[in-house]
Amino acid sequence: MVLARGLVFFVLTLNICKGDLDGKLLDEMDDNDMEIESVQENRNLPIHANGILAHPRYKCYSCEPPDCADTAIHAHYCQNAIQCWKSRTRDPEGNENVQRGCTTEHEQLPLYCSQNQKPNTGDSGGPKKRHVSSTGMYNIECCTGDYCNNGSFPELPPMRVSNTEQDADPFALKMAAAILIPFGTVVLLAVTVIYWMRRAHKKRMSACRTKYDAETYYTNDDVLRATSAGDSTLREYLQHSVTSGSGSGLPLLIQRTLAKQVSLCECIGRGRYGEVWRGIWHGESVAVKIFFSRDEDSWKRETEIYGTVLLRHENILGYVGSDMTSRNSCTQLWLITHYYPQGSLFDYLNRTAISTHQMITICLSIANGMVHLHTEIFGTEGKPAIAHRDLKTKNILIRANGTCVIADFGLAVMHSQTTNKIDIGNTARVGTKRYMAPEVLDESISMECFDALRKADIYAIGLIFWEVCRRTISCGIAEEYKVPYFDYVSSDPSFEEMRKVVCVDNYRPSVQNRWTSDPFLASMSKLMRECWHMNPNVRLPALRIKKTLLKLASSDETIKITPDGEVVV
Repeated sequence: MVLARGLVFFVLTLNICKGDLDGKLLDEMDDNDMEIESVQENRNLPIHANGILAHPRYKCYSCEPPDCADTAIHAHYCQNAIQCWKSRTRDPEGNENVQRGCTTEHEQLPLYCSQNQKPNTGDSGGPKKRHVSSTGMYNIECCTGDYCNNGSFPELPPMRVSNTEQDADPFALKMAAAILIPFGTVVLLAVTVIYWMRRAHKKRMSACRTKYDAETYYTNDDVLRATSAGDSTLREYLQHSVTSGSGSGLPLLIQRTLAKQVSLCECIGRGRYGEVWRGIWHGESVAVKIFFSRDEDSWKRETEIYGTVLLRHENILGYVGSDMTSRNSCTQLWLITHYYPQGSLFDYLNRTAISTHQMITICLSIANGMVHLHTEIFGTEGKPAIAHRDLKTKNILIRANGTCVIADFGLAVMHSQTTNKIDIGNTARVGTKRYMAPEVLDESISMECFDALRKADIYAIGLIFWEVCRRTISCGIAEEYKVPYFDYVSSDPSFEEMRKVVCVDNYRPSVQNRWTSDPFLASMSKLMRECWHMNPNVRLPALRIKKTLLKLASSDETIKITPDGEVVV
């Protein structure tokens, strides 16, 4: 009984093994049993007990570089090999090595030669593997048969001399394209969007100019053609005014419609007597000073002063014209002048410390303007002498080249020796108390004497020079900007308060100790003391101030002076 059961178990096991062999063969076997039998008949290969065909084994030559140059002398042998191979390698430097060897393990076969091709037994024309990498190039020939790896070694293609940079060019080009194309697309899109936004903004502004409050700010094209002499711009008008010799702004025919041609853009200042706006006239910026109707006398006086023949000067605020208009059922008085983006000297000194060169330029340009105002020009179309009477840093503007222009002539007084009369005007305004001369504060000044009014201007110039010198860098430092008498009176002093400080106590702005070590500031401190002297007769005239500043400027080689006595900036 036991014997019968063992026999049945053996038969079942044999059938199962046979079924496995019929269903799946190992990698070393061919596709069917007929080929196995054929190979067995040809090579007399053994078959294991389980029916699996065993690998044939061969003898091969084996040598390592550099012993492979002479096979007969340096050859070694390996037994029990599955395959034989020979190879030639080349490193990146171009050095070649040859080698022979064998493969004894089945797992090593894929590392040397591909097994997709059937080997040609007995020769060296079997599978080949050729490969190029960053570490070099190699070529391996594999074969099956005893000593089949004898003979010449496989050849390598000629070494190609290449430029590393050229080899890297395709990758570099791809990388550059991947970076530049998206970036360029974004930039192009941004430029396009900005262009269309600016174009749309210009269209909206153009629509506003023609639709919004057209009666107040603009006029139609026919009026513009009638009043602007064709396509003339603001610069052409001013140049025409200068060359004509009038020096008094635009012709009255143009001024009658000037307010309708100006577009107000932004308010740049407000005061007790009105507002100052930046406007656009014929595509260029102008300053528009709008007086309240109650200050009509001031507007008339300033218009009269600016209309004076031969008043135009490079250090006097350029005058465009005046007009009276109605806005929101309210009468407005416009005074249109040149526009200077840097604003007043007061604002400029508050935000900027200046060099010695800038200090000389500012002070000399102020002196130039005052000489032109105070001097009477005789002739058929002469200019009367003018006293400003309200000089301060807020009424002096800074040009782009660093020079100054004198503005705000609402309190100005004119005098002509021909008639020997002083034209004071009808304005009820008074000057700025902080800058009033002692004789004005104690009311001892004679209004019938024009020279006394000029001496009062010189006192104010001395205070302005003190403000400028405080902000001048010397020994690497500059004081904080302060108004005159900041340490003696309040921010808005009364008439009596100023009279006590200036006339009774005889105080003047303090001069810093560091000024004595700087030759320029030391000379300026001496000059300003002569300007604000208590006795008006001791004060220097404007022309003497100008000559003193020119002499001071000539002592510095870095400051260039023209033959006319002007500082080159």
